[in-house]
Amino acid sequence: MKDYPPIILTDSSILVAYYSAKDNYHNSVFNFFEQCSSQLITTIPCVTEVMYLLNKDYRTQNEFLNDLAQKLYQYIPLLPEDFTRIRQLNEQYADLPGDFADLSLIAISERLNISAIITLDSDFDIYRRYRKQPFQRIYLE
Repeated sequence: MKDYPPIILTDSSILVAYYSAKDNYHNSVFNFFEQCSSQLITTIPCVTEVMYLLNKDYRTQNEFLNDLAQKLYQYIPLLPEDFTRIRQLNEQYADLPGDFADLSLIAISERLNISAIITLDSDFDIYRRYRKQPFQRIYLE
């Protein structure tokens, strides 16, 4: 087992790659999941994005939903103050533009003080926590 941080934010891109066998990163993400014993957390906007991106096959969507129900991942609900922070981030990253799921992960990372993230999204090289702290990216092998 590889030594990962105890809690890792999990972006939609990783979840889609895991559940979509045709995805270019599927095998790498599958191997990560096999080696990782960390608590993986995401947000409801990411769950929504994954469901949308897996919409070609209800069975794959249901597999994802079952894993959520079995608590393979923990999803963090957004609080009113998170929406205020997401609005600020939406202005700050208007030139990217930051999507709602990504910005929800930034807000949760700040509220819960979690810096580790696994993602395939290069925007997380640009995003900053608390306006100045980079994320601790977990890279696939």
